[in-house]
Amino acid sequence: MTDDTVPPDIPTARMLSWARNSAIYRLERRMMTEKQLFDAISRKAKEKFELISAAQLKALADFAVKFAYDNKALDDGAYAEINTRSAVRGGKSKRAIAQKLAAKGVSSDKVEAALAEADDLYAATIFARKRAFGPFRRVELDDKRKAKELSAFARNGFSFEIGRKVFEMSFDDAEEVILAGRL
Repeated sequence: MTDDTVPPDIPTARMLSWARNSAIYRLERRMMTEKQLFDAISRKAKEKFELISAAQLKALADFAVKFAYDNKALDDGAYAEINTRSAVRGGKSKRAIAQKLAAKGVSSDKVEAALAEADDLYAATIFARKRAFGPFRRVELDDKRKAKELSAFARNGFSFEIGRKVFEMSFDDAEEVILAGRL
């Protein structure tokens, strides 16, 4: 059977081979979620194959995702856990992490599982250290500075209680929180 006789809603062998190779290429370069891989394959297939139908597009993307799962190269749960640990170490709040993972297509149950171990107090303390807020402040505190610091915590997804707690910490307490949070 040649490519000319294949029904228009079934991908050709050439298309399937390209989808497999494209999935391998993408997953070798960086970890992706199922949604990210599906979207990347769909987008690139539209560019590569001029007369591709919507059914063929979906079939190619589904094939690439299934191939990745079969070869254990795709795991949204592991992706969520790794990104969560990294984001907490970078001073991101649970709320900000959850929003980012949801935007990348990670299911809410996997996001909740990944966030179970996250510590907002540790993340807020790291955030304060990065921005020279609270116990890490290098300038005198006035009303304008206080409002700026507390609102920055809120804008970055930390609760008022967490922001206030870090804001009022001593330098030694903050260092203790950071050291206790490291594994």
